[in-house]
Amino acid sequence: MENRFCIIMAGGIGSRFWPLSKQDRPKQFLDILGTGRSFIRSTFDRFSRLVPAENFLVVTNAAYRDLVLEELPMLTADQVLCEPMRRNTAPCIAYASYRIRSRCPEALIAVTPADHLVTDEASFERTIATGFDFLKSQTKALLTIGIRPSRPETGYGYIEVAHGSQPAVCAGNQVVRVEAFKEKPDLPTARSFVEAGNFYWNSGIFLWSLEGIMAAYNAYLPDMVALFDEGANLFGTEREQAFIDGMFARCENISIDYGVMERASERYTIPADFGWSDIGTWGSLFEHSQRDAGNNALRGRVEAVECHNSVVNIEDGVTAVVQGLEGCLVAYRDGSLLVCKLDREQEIKNWVERL
Repeated sequence: MENRFCIIMAGGIGSRFWPLSKQDRPKQFLDILGTGRSFIRSTFDRFSRLVPAENFLVVTNAAYRDLVLEELPMLTADQVLCEPMRRNTAPCIAYASYRIRSRCPEALIAVTPADHLVTDEASFERTIATGFDFLKSQTKALLTIGIRPSRPETGYGYIEVAHGSQPAVCAGNQVVRVEAFKEKPDLPTARSFVEAGNFYWNSGIFLWSLEGIMAAYNAYLPDMVALFDEGANLFGTEREQAFIDGMFARCENISIDYGVMERASERYTIPADFGWSDIGTWGSLFEHSQRDAGNNALRGRVEAVECHNSVVNIEDGVTAVVQGLEGCLVAYRDGSLLVCKLDREQEIKNWVERL
């Protein structure tokens, strides 16, 4: 496992989970589900059975460096890479890849968001292990994990594979070629994807070799490569951070999906089902929470009277009584209160920006 690495992307602010997720402590550092572990700690724990602790890199905003080390005390400060600003996932992954190249040119790399839910960790481990095994012989492959859809979801992108695609025999008959990536669809389109049977949710979890991802950056994002190459000899040295601080704003603000995956030819997916959710909204939290007799998801010291199909999430030390709620969301943290209809949650980000 010495050449296996894991990049955890942990720089977002999770604004759709306001007021629990705020700039001072975003969603990835919270135990929103009440499991006893923050999202980022759960992410580390899942991958730590496949990747040595010293081979983890967390890419985050400079303001969250101490929070990362608080949640992941087994890492050193040198393993936390600080972006001076958010520039989307392609620059983030490039930064970590250049750091890995300074240590291990033969690296095999898993890339993951910090804030996803996985309920079947044994199945997850088998899936990621399959991906690493596949990359031993397919060093130019770019692999993403596809999730078998359980419903016509409009909040996720989709991965299309060709009907009748033959799995790659070198990976235990589990890896198939990607035909196309599809944007988040409207509901009728999502229904058609699920009915077709050859579409999977795009989990945003990737695996590739360092050789493969660097070749892809050179082919599809050469301007970004040129910027990072200006400091190629500085990665892993005390001058790295100053270089990143000076050049990062010049990087194109682009996702790895748009910048690389949608253009690449050697792209594959492992169709999987390990109880995955990105828990990106209050509605997804509702789906994965325990509920009372009125189908309410309650967290904290809450007395719910004549309430149904609602979410009430109150921080420790605060008491709440709510009555007559139907399909509502009530959340309170640190002096901030949100009350709205649960089916209007997609507007929360806009409301908060107006504040």
